[in-house]
Amino acid sequence: MKKLPVGIQTFSEIINEDYLYIDKTGIAWSLIDNFKYVFLSRPRRFGKSLFLDTLHNIFEGNRELFRGLLIEEQWNWEVKHPVIKISFGGGIRSPEILRKKLFYILNGNQKRLDIRCDEKEDPSQCFAELLEKAYEKYHQKVVILIDEYDKPILDNIENIPEALLIRDGLREFYTTIKDNDRYLRFAFLTGVSKFSKVSLFSGLNNLEDISLNPDYGNICGYTQLDLDTTFVPYLEGVDMEQVKRWYNGYNFLGDSVYNPFDILLFIRNQRMFQNYWFETGTPGFLIKLIKKNNYFIPKFIGLHVNKSLVNSFDLEHLNLETILFQTGYLTIKRLIPLDMGFGYELGFPNMEVQMSFNDYILQSMTTVSENEPIRLELLACMNTGNVGALEVVIKRLFASIAYNNYTNNDIERYEGFYASVLYACFASIGVDIIAEDVSNKGRIDLTIKAGGRTFLFEFKVTDGEPLEQIRKMKYHEKYAGERYLIGIVFDPKARNVSRFEWEKL
Repeated sequence: MKKLPVGIQTFSEIINEDYLYIDKTGIAWSLIDNFKYVFLSRPRRFGKSLFLDTLHNIFEGNRELFRGLLIEEQWNWEVKHPVIKISFGGGIRSPEILRKKLFYILNGNQKRLDIRCDEKEDPSQCFAELLEKAYEKYHQKVVILIDEYDKPILDNIENIPEALLIRDGLREFYTTIKDNDRYLRFAFLTGVSKFSKVSLFSGLNNLEDISLNPDYGNICGYTQLDLDTTFVPYLEGVDMEQVKRWYNGYNFLGDSVYNPFDILLFIRNQRMFQNYWFETGTPGFLIKLIKKNNYFIPKFIGLHVNKSLVNSFDLEHLNLETILFQTGYLTIKRLIPLDMGFGYELGFPNMEVQMSFNDYILQSMTTVSENEPIRLELLACMNTGNVGALEVVIKRLFASIAYNNYTNNDIERYEGFYASVLYACFASIGVDIIAEDVSNKGRIDLTIKAGGRTFLFEFKVTDGEPLEQIRKMKYHEKYAGERYLIGIVFDPKARNVSRFEWEKL
């Protein structure tokens, strides 16, 4: 079997060293043939850099690397274009550091193309000079490939004034592309986020965004067909339904796709189910935004948004749903017809993200040393139907919440806070969970399925009869089999459970 290309983003290395490669060159050909200026947004670790390097080798005419691949007989390998490659690595914490980084990148391209530019002060002018001289030297139009175009901004997302200055510097630099159209054959930009055209892309209004173009939904990631064919020798004896549940589910309006990083790491680590992608780095500012805005955590499932929301990242008005979608923590579950156009229903793509993200939220709120035993006991209670033991475990959960979560706010008075904590805890242990479950009688606060049983929760703060409400509204009638009705009243002063009642049907 071929070696697995874990972490390898260089196309020539994958081909020359005989690593496993999923052929994306047919998509590359379609892209080049149909567009001139292209933007692609995908979450981190999704194969953007490898695809961009594949384009690099196509335009340089390196036919020997494409023997037997879809593009080999479609491309004119006699034409070789000069390629300018821009990629942002390392931290950029100020406009001055950005300026130095841009010159460092441009100097590297000058050396590779054997061109010397005279401009030493303004990187935008140097970029323009490089484009003109590359066109003149090679007598072919130039190709621009920009990887992680947004990284300098995202690196400063917790310092908005600095991020805005860096955004303005990048906008001036990227405007050079449009101003030099006569020298260009193709330009391709990739990143995690798509900033609104009025901010970063105002100078590139001719840029075609293919991020949610169904024709290019499979441009990055592995499809189920890939796993059922190319990956068969690597997945022999594996429960493929579990693989789907854990790692499939990203939807960019093409096929449902897997994150390549997950699949490669899953195979390399003796096919153990773990949160490989999530562990590579979750931005802390997301958790800060959630806590700052007292966000209702169960809302992350079945979230309805309009089309414009997922396409506009605005530094001055950060929208949590937009960030979560563009960074890959939420994905499109289905299209929703609207009076004017359509919207999206968003949700977690798979079990890895649902469990890991909710555990991350839980850890940010609770005492970490208490977190894991509570989760394990909670899972045991659900799997065995030991509802009588749930009260003690849930009380320990709320007792473990760090005191600073209650400072400078009055969240302990709101039912949504308690529902969010319990939702995050249950979601982090991998049980099937439905928040605000709809029946023909109304909405159930929380429904959980585990161990062949159904658990229906109703919450109240200070007073009320939650168990009686479940009985009266007959929420349980939509479910068959062993069912448990659970009513919980929370005391905002004690910040914990004051009454816990349950009934088995």
